[in-house]
Amino acid sequence: MRRILSAVFVSGLAVLLCGAMPMQIRPPLSDADKADLDRVSAYLNAIHTLEGGFVQIGPEGQIDQGMFYIQKPGRMRFEYAAPSPTLIVSDGSTVAVENTKLNTTDHYPLWTTPLDLILGDDLDLKHNSEVVGVEHQEGQLVIDARSHSRRANGNITLVFAEPDLELKQWSVVDAQGLLTTVSVRDLKRDVNLDPSLFAIAQKNTFTKKEE
Repeated sequence: MRRILSAVFVSGLAVLLCGAMPMQIRPPLSDADKADLDRVSAYLNAIHTLEGGFVQIGPEGQIDQGMFYIQKPGRMRFEYAAPSPTLIVSDGSTVAVENTKLNTTDHYPLWTTPLDLILGDDLDLKHNSEVVGVEHQEGQLVIDARSHSRRANGNITLVFAEPDLELKQWSVVDAQGLLTTVSVRDLKRDVNLDPSLFAIAQKNTFTKKEE
């Protein structure tokens, strides 16, 4: 998948929409791994709406921040603070990456991204072949996942705080090996969100079809 604008991809979350990574082989899961994945699935499935702030570190160390909003299934909005020109919106079927400076919007099918690991509403990570690793670090539970074998867009790592399970961070590595990390804070669950947050503006558009 081609890079649309270097500024957009440097902004970071759009790295989710980059090219394919080599497929990883999923190792056998231990009983403890399965129990952890059941816990994470239950935690994520219990979230219906979510809002909070984020801080993002891009591949070259650049820092962006802003606010995000999620309404499951499939809807999200990431508003980047100035001077970043990026706005990312998913309406449940399409992810739009908007450059407010250039007045353009690039569209991608939601299913071509690994965002369903965050935006799905009926997750079962224990039986999800995209999950390739479970690891305990000090005060953290780390879940490694690949993109679907047919949906070759980026690998993602989810980090949850322990012992009170809470999403804290995710990282994405694109086909060029570039790492972008997004940390979230001040999370508010089950808030009322305006549906207009997830409406995609129709501007000068580029729609990426399946390759």
